[in-house]
Amino acid sequence: MRILVVDDEALALTSVQRLLRWRGYPDVEICDSGREAIRKIREEAFDIVILDLLMPEVDGMQVLEATKPYRPETEFIILTAVDDIPTTVRAIRLGAYDYLVKPTENELLLLSVERAYEHKGLVAGLSASVRKAPAEMPPAFAETVTRHPQMMSLISYAQVMARSGNPILITGESGTGKELIARGIHRAGPRPEGPFVAVNVSAIPAPMFESQFFGHTRGAFTGAETNHTGYFAQADGGALFLDEIGNLPFDLQAKLLRVLEEKSFVPLGGTRPVRVEVRIVSATNTDLDQACREGRFRLDLLYRLKPVQIHLPPLRERTDDIPLLASHFLAQAAERHDRDVRSFSPEAMDLLMRRDYPGNIRELAQVVENAVLLAESSVILPHHLGATSPQPSLFARRLNTLKDNTDTHIAYVLAHTRGNRRQAAEILGVTVRQLQRQLARMKRDPRWEGQVR
Repeated sequence: MRILVVDDEALALTSVQRLLRWRGYPDVEICDSGREAIRKIREEAFDIVILDLLMPEVDGMQVLEATKPYRPETEFIILTAVDDIPTTVRAIRLGAYDYLVKPTENELLLLSVERAYEHKGLVAGLSASVRKAPAEMPPAFAETVTRHPQMMSLISYAQVMARSGNPILITGESGTGKELIARGIHRAGPRPEGPFVAVNVSAIPAPMFESQFFGHTRGAFTGAETNHTGYFAQADGGALFLDEIGNLPFDLQAKLLRVLEEKSFVPLGGTRPVRVEVRIVSATNTDLDQACREGRFRLDLLYRLKPVQIHLPPLRERTDDIPLLASHFLAQAAERHDRDVRSFSPEAMDLLMRRDYPGNIRELAQVVENAVLLAESSVILPHHLGATSPQPSLFARRLNTLKDNTDTHIAYVLAHTRGNRRQAAEILGVTVRQLQRQLARMKRDPRWEGQVR
């Protein structure tokens, strides 16, 4: 996160700079001139600008007015002694994110900085979701295979939030790709060269929790014949990914919370605390808010884990990614098993598009891998995917009239949207009323009985 502090008072500049650096924001620049601030903001990309209003020659309001149109992605926080409503309203209308009156508490300023940065990420994500041109995948997230607008929006948001180094909680059903996103967050973060340590919390027995996470010295307990480096020390200078964090036993949550708060721990058998700099990325497929209400998860730990939350959609909400994912998994499986399998038949791809995936992307990958092993030629056919029904696919082609072809396409789109007429109408480029008239006509044809509703 790049921060610029603008104030004509040297003491105010250095005080804010020291506070921010002390709280983990190393990239903080200072500027004592409104005119110089305009030049810097226009020429350089800052995430946050903390701006005083009362300055000689060019005041803070002029700086805001002259730079916000050029840097709409930059968030401005006004920090000034001017305490009146008209000035506050004007600053907000010009694009300021927050307005703080001096003297302000340190924690309030830090909270404003965090929230402004999160808002910047949300705006970036929303911009990606409505952008007409196809969004490019950030290099840090290149392992994630998607073209779905919602996923691209989430990745854009994750890319921005990753730079802060703050903890991030990733939620979503099993098999939606939470660890891939976590690795992307690490690569896009402030310490990408550091280690990435992935831990499945639910796989660690409760009696081994402290030894596995904090490490132990030789002789700390029976069987401890050598020193052991725990997960926190292994991840020092990098990121620790805590998968299935919702399964952490309640009595162990306080121990994890203490390390997150103090950024230090004492290994079992040790006498001196070990200080670490570790970015925490956690993931869960459970509702932690509900777990807090039921007393199964500590609310204070949840607050520490989710300054930022990213929720990944299940595969059933991004079915247009299935052909892309299936082709990706086919190439991987063919290379892994040394098989000359190159593509899917149209009927096989249609079958993949229409089936359910309770296990999400992980299940799709397994289905494709099995098909690669079963294929007798370079093309995967429906029976390689376990299809036993003789009913022809909606994607099968035959000589027919243009009207029949139109009806087949409408039925295919409706099947693809699982009966959602509004979504089908958007894909077909017609109104819902026009689609309803087509369906009413098709219902009178015995061929479509039971397939269109």
